[in-house]
Amino acid sequence: MLKLLKAKFVTCRYAYLWGFAVGILVSAITPSLAQEETEILIPNTQKQTSTSTLNEPFFADVIVRGRPVFQMGSLGNLSARQRVQIINRRISSLLSKSEEMEGVTIQYNSEKKYATLQLNNRIILTVTQQDADDFGVENIEQLAAQWAKSLNTAFEKPPLALDVVQRLNATVQQLIANTINNLPSFIGAIVALVITWLVALLVRHIFFTWAEQTEGDRNTEILIGRLGYGGVWVLGTIIALGVLGLNFGALLGTLGLTSVAIGFSLKDVLSNYIAGVILLAARPFRIGDQVAIEEFEGTVTQIQLRVTTLKTYDGRVVYIPNQEVFSASITNNTASPKRRTSVIVGIDYGANIFTAKEKILAALNQLDIVESEPIPTVIVRELAASTVNLEVRFWVDSRRAEFLEMTSQGAQVIKEALENAEIEMPTEIYTLTFRNFPNLIR
Repeated sequence: MLKLLKAKFVTCRYAYLWGFAVGILVSAITPSLAQEETEILIPNTQKQTSTSTLNEPFFADVIVRGRPVFQMGSLGNLSARQRVQIINRRISSLLSKSEEMEGVTIQYNSEKKYATLQLNNRIILTVTQQDADDFGVENIEQLAAQWAKSLNTAFEKPPLALDVVQRLNATVQQLIANTINNLPSFIGAIVALVITWLVALLVRHIFFTWAEQTEGDRNTEILIGRLGYGGVWVLGTIIALGVLGLNFGALLGTLGLTSVAIGFSLKDVLSNYIAGVILLAARPFRIGDQVAIEEFEGTVTQIQLRVTTLKTYDGRVVYIPNQEVFSASITNNTASPKRRTSVIVGIDYGANIFTAKEKILAALNQLDIVESEPIPTVIVRELAASTVNLEVRFWVDSRRAEFLEMTSQGAQVIKEALENAEIEMPTEIYTLTFRNFPNLIR
């Protein structure tokens, strides 16, 4: 018994596969068999009345089981789309019921000059003289008979393979028709985007060159170039959408309805971009500047619309979102080419302070790395427990490597100058002096 059921299952499976293959072959050879050689009426668009608006299609498809059967035009105040929606809803209602289909019948009304197509005593659609004129048919009776035949053919449930073939055939034909109809729009949109890309590159180059000649600031050049590039792309996208036939006003309305949700979901991204534009316009620092932003310190290597890139002094690369940069305290160490440094040196209380100052300034003046303007200065900073602390201030290059090296060389020549002048620089050592010391301890 089990072997018999298995053999029947295998037989049925191969029968369905064989039927599916035959259906595809039949559809490929004679696609018209999918409609059982039913005559497809091509609407005469030249006879369409001018009452239809440009936003509505002149004709719409009557759909049965997902396949278009024939087309209908507008009637009275109903557009073609509205009229077909009513008919398709009636047909779907009948097909959803389990009762047997009796066949489409035609009822003529000679007085009012129209015919109705009925199924199971329910009116499906009405055929008028306007429909006959739209399709170039002589009279209402002939058009009603053709539509009734097409509906009866569509209501007959075909075998599974043939039904699949019919649906695939209708879908492919519709896709090909839509592609062919919209091909000029697609080509026009692609051409518009290519032209936009070329114009955007040209505009960015022109703006960048102009900013380079007039501003001389890398940040401004980047900002102007990117704004020009983005502006051309916005304009080109609008033109491309118009070539595709999209209503840009309706698109803006849709974006307006969703702007709140988009704003909440992209607020961080948008805030970073806005902060990037402000940073590029305000220019608190430039590419190559050495800055300190919160806990990060290094050289600015890139300023983008979303992030600012720092290369730290130990070779690491840090990407800081522009929103954080915009709200942080920024210390620009190289905003000025000169930077003041200082060295603290302690001398003995018995040393002559004026002599120590002269020796220190003379030693600094011998160094080429020390800026002559502003002149170096020496001030008494503190009277400590065992030393008089002098603060030596002088100006050097503001770059970090040069700043550290010059500070080190300045401290070195100060020490050597004081030693050569025999000015003692005591350490933090307390000297205890005993008076009237007992002889027994000695």
